[in-house]
Amino acid sequence: MSVNQSQLAHRGALLTLLRRLHFYIGLFIGPFIFIAALTGTLYVLTPQLENALYHEALRTPDTGQNLPFSQQIAAARQYIGDDARIAAVRPAPYPGDTTRVQFVDPALGESESRAIFVSPATLAIQGDLTVYGTSGVLPLRTWIDQFHRALLLGDTGRIYSELAASWLWVAALGGVVLWLTSRPKRKLKVRQTPQRKARHWHITLGVALLLGLLFFSATGLTWSQWAGGNIDKMRSSLGWMTPQVNTALVPQTGHQQHDPHAEHHAMMPGMVMPKTDDTVWDQVLVAARGAGIESSKIEIRPARSADKAWTVTEIDRAWPTHVDAAAVDPTSFKVVDRTWFADFPLVAKLTRWGIDAHMGVLFGLANQLLLAAFGMGLCAMVILGYRMWWLKRPAASASNPAQTLSEAWLALPGTWRAGVVIIALIFGYCLPVMGASLLLFIIADIGRWRKNALKLQTS
Repeated sequence: MSVNQSQLAHRGALLTLLRRLHFYIGLFIGPFIFIAALTGTLYVLTPQLENALYHEALRTPDTGQNLPFSQQIAAARQYIGDDARIAAVRPAPYPGDTTRVQFVDPALGESESRAIFVSPATLAIQGDLTVYGTSGVLPLRTWIDQFHRALLLGDTGRIYSELAASWLWVAALGGVVLWLTSRPKRKLKVRQTPQRKARHWHITLGVALLLGLLFFSATGLTWSQWAGGNIDKMRSSLGWMTPQVNTALVPQTGHQQHDPHAEHHAMMPGMVMPKTDDTVWDQVLVAARGAGIESSKIEIRPARSADKAWTVTEIDRAWPTHVDAAAVDPTSFKVVDRTWFADFPLVAKLTRWGIDAHMGVLFGLANQLLLAAFGMGLCAMVILGYRMWWLKRPAASASNPAQTLSEAWLALPGTWRAGVVIIALIFGYCLPVMGASLLLFIIADIGRWRKNALKLQTS
């Protein structure tokens, strides 16, 4: 065999390996990608529906001068009971909006709190609902979010979304490589069978959505349980974590590191929420406004313990992004630390924008519509992939022996085989769910390979 023929054979074996891996991802991971895309689409399309569904709690018909902030909080306390501890308060951002006073409730789930919605003008209680995380979503979107994230199965269910995010970028890039290496140099007129039509639209959508597939895979992995932990370690070692205000009331240097996915985490176990005079809220808010916290949408959190400061954080994540924060001493009402989004490292800014774009809030309605189109396109890609397999399956099984990862890997030269193993080990370590699922792929593939080899020997 000549050198050129040998190179072509090795290239063909490598493409066969990629083709079989692409097939396995589509066949076994496709359903999880489909669920993630569908539930993600529902999530980004429901803010307006949620606003309409909970309109009575979110909006108030009462007009007039807003009463002092402390009186609004006192009204919520009176409604729920003086023993309840406040987790956070969100003052009414605009005229006609209600103030949201969020209380700790041990009966609720992780990152959930009980929110009392108060009319700022009359102190009337407009609603009593469970809210979730920093995003502050209400029950409808909380259910969709938790289904999207973990199939309502808690931490165990998070494996599904990490599995989808881990393989999505591999499927996307692998599909493009296969298309680029298999398309004819000139267009040939061929009969358009149903299988060819499905393949055409599967490829067209894959190329059109490529950047989005890579973006959602990357941002989804930052939320994941195991790969996300590895990403956080890498970001921390490189100094790429998001700065957070230092709440210590004793002299310390530097800002703390902040998790941009904090909306998906529970409050610290044993967190202490000291009960205070409600007038403190007024003075903390005034101090933060004086320190440059200007956004209409803010959240005030009391200290976790007596030696910590209160925090006032901007929560407007639309464009331009307002997420500045200040830490305020609740005794002297001095600002002990501040963080400005403008001063964030570039990677921290990109992380914030990426997360908000993923959630459909960065550019408002345009962001929602774009994500909805992407999500439906990805769902269509998965369906078309299954259609291609189903239409081709009878003919393939009737005439050709099964091609496997094992056959393609063994056809590679020794150095290439070693390179494939090293790459698989690296990604398996960095993305543990990918590594575990790849091991299952290999076990199943070896079984098919041995069965095929035995069939060839006996024929």
